Amino acid sequence: MPAVSWYTGDPFYDTVLLVGLVIPLATVLVSRFVSAPYGRFGGQWPLPKLHAKWGWILMELPATLVFWPAFLTGPRSGWTVPTIIAGIWGIHYLNRGFIFPSLLRVPKGSRTFSIVVVVTGMFVTALHGYLHGFFIARYGDHLTDAWLSDSRFWVGLGLYLAGLVLNIHSDSVLRALRTPQEVQRGDKIYRMPRRGGFIFVTNPQYLGELTAWVGFAMLTWSLAGVVILAISAANLIPRAIATHKWYRDRFPDYPRARKILIPFIF
Repeated sequence: MPAVSWYTGDPFYDTVLLVGLVIPLATVLVSRFVSAPYGRFGGQWPLPKLHAKWGWILMELPATLVFWPAFLTGPRSGWTVPTIIAGIWGIHYLNRGFIFPSLLRVPKGSRTFSIVVVVTGMFVTALHGYLHGFFIARYGDHLTDAWLSDSRFWVGLGLYLAGLVLNIHSDSVLRALRTPQEVQRGDKIYRMPRRGGFIFVTNPQYLGELTAWVGFAMLTWSLAGVVILAISAANLIPRAIATHKWYRDRFPDYPRARKILIPFIF
């Protein structure tokens, strides 16, 4: 594919960005036929699988390994706003890449995380880390101290924090559905979540993730933010629909008023 220059003036960066914008379309097409093979849908593809803990860590690791060198070698890495955004990035991937996987309660001996998801996920998180690390420290001309007085920064930050809190709390609710004893015995037990955001929707953890990325796209005001939001939506919305159907099929008493992803709407 020939390099193109249309956003930052850097042909390589702009070509990678264009690739990133195409990925959500491919993700939507694939999701029409199969849900991403991890978790409760991990048995769909007869390919090697990992324990969910190691699947998540490996999949998310490039976001850290690629972002920080890309960011720290940029001429604006010491500026206030880029530093704040990098701190938000660090918090997000400390949770998603290390804390969240280490706290998972997956039945002993269970391997549900397809190697296909790990490999494709590593590619996406590496691309994601590169696009944001370079943009924030090199190409985001608007990310000066004046950006701190722009409403887009503060609305975006508020949305990001709200999404992060919802995501972390929803993960904790799901985690509590299995006891440590059940995990140790290898019991594959599924229960209906009934607290927090699950009162309103089947997938509040996905709602939190998408809300966080909407906020991040706003506070960075970048196409790099649009890329990760679009990829996340292309993956999580079809998965949310499949998860909602799974719960309704498995639990006859599943609340009919509970929506899929957006309270009272969808």
